Amino acid sequence: MARTAYGYITPENLALFTDLYELTMMQGYYNQSHNPTATFDLFFRDLPPNRGYMVAAGLEQAIHYIETLSFGERAIDYLTEHGFDEEFLSHLATLEFTGDVRAFPEGTPVFANEPLLEVTAPILQGQLLETVVINQIGYQSLIATKAVRMRDMVRRHGDGQSLVDFGSRRAHGSDAGVKAARAAYIGGFDGTSNVASGELFDIPIYGTMAHSWIQSFETERAAFETFVDEYGDESILLIDTYDTVAGAKIAREVAAEKDVDLSGVRLDSGDLTALSKEVHEILEETDIFISSGVDEFKIREFLTNGGIGAGFGPGTALVTSTDAPKVEGVYKLVAVERDGAMQPSMKLSTGKVTYPGAKSVRRVERDDEYHHDILALQSEDCNGAEQLVSVVEDGTLVYEFPDLQSIQEHAMRTLSKVPPTVRKLEDPDSYDVRISPDLDTQTSVLRRQLERQLT
Repeated sequence: MARTAYGYITPENLALFTDLYELTMMQGYYNQSHNPTATFDLFFRDLPPNRGYMVAAGLEQAIHYIETLSFGERAIDYLTEHGFDEEFLSHLATLEFTGDVRAFPEGTPVFANEPLLEVTAPILQGQLLETVVINQIGYQSLIATKAVRMRDMVRRHGDGQSLVDFGSRRAHGSDAGVKAARAAYIGGFDGTSNVASGELFDIPIYGTMAHSWIQSFETERAAFETFVDEYGDESILLIDTYDTVAGAKIAREVAAEKDVDLSGVRLDSGDLTALSKEVHEILEETDIFISSGVDEFKIREFLTNGGIGAGFGPGTALVTSTDAPKVEGVYKLVAVERDGAMQPSMKLSTGKVTYPGAKSVRRVERDDEYHHDILALQSEDCNGAEQLVSVVEDGTLVYEFPDLQSIQEHAMRTLSKVPPTVRKLEDPDSYDVRISPDLDTQTSVLRRQLERQLT
């Protein structure tokens, strides 16, 4: 079978975006006629360092996988080569998702042990989703959280500065680059430099110029003049190729000679705080944009030290979440059908104990601020607003996904309700997530039952 070497996931092989052991288990379920209904929870056991919360993101892409799930000829041929049974592959060729999905809406703060996504389906179907939902929701939630931290710093210390994703070239692959732009927009960014992301998700796109433009001309002045001839008032000039202060003076002279109002200048090296003040004295009416290693810590430092800038272009630190580059999303079976009824299930492994049963997450507010959450059984009556919404029922999409602008607005509104001490950049307080009486009882009873089986 001919294959390309480009490394792109396409609709023809999207169903194969799973780990081999998922398919191995699925074949075993099928061949042994063991396909009970099961409930799986996707959650974070612990949050990354210095994270008091996470922002849920990536749900739409995870659901797209479920909606378009199809093992076509290319996928079946590949699995045939790897020894899977013909009868099982015939079943895969007609496989469709028939279960239920409940989830946190994108842009909603979420805390440890709360299910971002809950799947109830025949176990053969539910098993398949593990890899893709951890991948899509885990990564985008990580980046959306990083973005929100930057937006929070602008809110606290700045004057409405713009934030634009400059990170696609440093992302871990093209898919990560476009998903990072989407997640960053959810987290409060104004746009992205990546054109594909703009086209895919209708995100505003922005750009300036590279040092190569300046270097390709005989002089910096000639480079500025030519760019201004091309783009006029829309020009944003990169002024630090040789000497930032001298570049600012040349930019001022070129703007006057050409009778244009520059859209801005960009600083990409040196002591950005000090240089921004010097450049502002030269170009008082011109916006200054700051790039080069920008993250929430540098934004805080820049603004609290009196730096002058109209916006920031975070790159590497955003798309890799450099200070906390991973989040341990897990997808665990919490209930399974036995004797015609759903029975709770849990792990007992040291450090990896899970709460059993389908869940409810109730959020309690006081004085327009989140006070505590209650992690409860789905059937339990508790105070607070339910956070999980029905997304898929009996295999049919029942949830209308908001546009990205609405998701961003939801994220900004809900973030403002997270206590400031939980939003701190370093050593945030832990948000109070309480275990309901019924869930606590069910966990204790099941633990004792399982421990007795081991003796």
